[in-house]
Amino acid sequence: MNVYYDQDADLGYLQGKNIAILGYGSQGHAHALNLKESGLNVCVGLRPESASCKKAREAGLEVNSVPDAVKWADIVMVLLPDQTQKAIYDAEILPNLVAGNTLAFAHGFNIHYGQIVPPETINVIMIAPKSPGHLVRRTFTQGNGVPCLIAVHQDATGEAKQQALAWAKALGGTKAGVIETSIKNETETDLFGEQAVLCGGSAELIKAGFETLVEAGYPEELAYFECMHELKLIVDLYYEGGLSRMNYSVSDTAEYGGMTRGPRLITPAVKAEMKKILEEVQDGRFAKEFIDECNGGYKNLSKLREENSNHAIETVGAKLRNMMSWLIKK
Repeated sequence: MNVYYDQDADLGYLQGKNIAILGYGSQGHAHALNLKESGLNVCVGLRPESASCKKAREAGLEVNSVPDAVKWADIVMVLLPDQTQKAIYDAEILPNLVAGNTLAFAHGFNIHYGQIVPPETINVIMIAPKSPGHLVRRTFTQGNGVPCLIAVHQDATGEAKQQALAWAKALGGTKAGVIETSIKNETETDLFGEQAVLCGGSAELIKAGFETLVEAGYPEELAYFECMHELKLIVDLYYEGGLSRMNYSVSDTAEYGGMTRGPRLITPAVKAEMKKILEEVQDGRFAKEFIDECNGGYKNLSKLREENSNHAIETVGAKLRNMMSWLIKK
């Protein structure tokens, strides 16, 4: 595994280049502002009617339409939602690319699954911060950075890797460490982690624990605190020092109970299901399912969102969070 730091990256590979960042959401605003404050020539590409145009201009950024931004740019970073990238690429990005340009992504979904197939005459790179955009921005303003992944999918000019490293440096990532990987590995591990642990597995575990306590007659408020609220305290310990840090910090009762009862929940059958989920990511079944869902008008996703928002843990949670002044301020 190759890991790179400040001394391994040279901003000179981006200086003097025109850089277009398409999108101004969580990642888009962080990339645009961090690169601009690193002394680079940046503009943001948005739909003229986008509500983000005003925000970007108020932040001191130049804003153009997507076609104009791409036409102007030497390097184009695509920070649009996965499900919209192909249509915008086909209609507004591809017609305005020229040989020697660089097309960059922060997630490999559309490249890996063949939704976007760039011309062989351009560089294709990935710079993926391992953090939400607001933390990418916050740590940069504090003089630090978050770890990043980089990958080179296509090197038409011989400078693709150097450009990826320079971008990571401009984000602040080389202060924390930049790991070289492939678009395949980033995409497949990212999707699996989201589904099996971060967004899927953890949410279902929280709801199941909450339901178990409530069905046994315990107050919803206590169930919420035990199964959701306190989870942040545990995750923070994981983040700071892994499993050992968490076990060191909790009581002996909690450590023993967790170590002896946890494996009764996450059984070999659960791990077998995780392997099936990974296979669906690897062979493209999940990507096809998601693309079909988007093209079909999000019928299943809309139903699932409604069911989730109506769950009792959401109702009691909203009430309890209103008691917490620090959350109200956020």
